[in-house]
Amino acid sequence: MANAKLVPELLCTDLKASLDFYLSLAGFRVLYDRPEEGFAYLDLEGAELMLEQAAEGDDDPRVWWTAPPQRPYGRGVNFQIEVRDVDRIQRILMAADWPLCRPMEEKWYRAGNVEVGNRQFLVQDPDGYLLRFFSDLGERSVKS
Repeated sequence: MANAKLVPELLCTDLKASLDFYLSLAGFRVLYDRPEEGFAYLDLEGAELMLEQAAEGDDDPRVWWTAPPQRPYGRGVNFQIEVRDVDRIQRILMAADWPLCRPMEEKWYRAGNVEVGNRQFLVQDPDGYLLRFFSDLGERSVKS
């Protein structure tokens, strides 16, 4: 079922709102869930992540906050998610009037002796986690 070697688990203030975003707008699907625990395991073309409703009290053993939570969550990290059609996801988000953090761009990154290209945009989920959706543009020689 879940084969990824690294799967982020994102604590959510409102699991329903997060599921609406990830399923309806971003195109993920639920691989499995535990509604009684406020948990869902999602997949989008092999990119996997877990969502969990944040627990309420300090005595709840599921409280995993390492510091008092402040929005936006996940500050300092962005999740790069490769998809076949990045333009489709952007169109869906724009049709829903969901704000983008960075508009669509073509970006080339040096990787050793070549540059690898991404067509990408950045968006925040309902809790402020930063997502960078991209489609691969291939490789090219490093420009001098």
